[in-house]
Amino acid sequence: MKNIKFNGIEDARRYLGQEAAVSDWLLIDQARINGFAEVTGDQQWIHVDVERAKRESPFGAPIAHGYLTLSLIAKFSQDCIAVEGIKLAVNYGLNRVRFTAPVKVDSRVRAHFLLKAIEDIAGGVQLTWEVTLEIEGGTKPACVAESLSRWYF
Repeated sequence: MKNIKFNGIEDARRYLGQEAAVSDWLLIDQARINGFAEVTGDQQWIHVDVERAKRESPFGAPIAHGYLTLSLIAKFSQDCIAVEGIKLAVNYGLNRVRFTAPVKVDSRVRAHFLLKAIEDIAGGVQLTWEVTLEIEGGTKPACVAESLSRWYF
């Protein structure tokens, strides 16, 4: 894990164009997949029917929902990126998301955060992050997303 603690926005600007943080690994087990399916109502068999997924899925096992993988960006960001001197940090949205490889049950994933841009906005700044969700031992990332956050002073 590579944590970062920014001491204000000027400190963050020093990381433009660089990987600023890497999260710890997180296990994506069947209980997490089932919980996400329950909350979202997405009960597609490829996620929740273990025996059928083993028999019929091209992946030979259940896989995590793409949106489960994507939703972990918030957790990973909070785990490994901190900033002092702001009143509030919020998720502002996404510009682009691609799910480039499935996350099979019992895989571990982690996030890499590259700071692409910082723009001044009323009361604060907007940061653009390129977030790559890596699968342990995988040849392709599970997800690559351009995530926007806003820091208010």
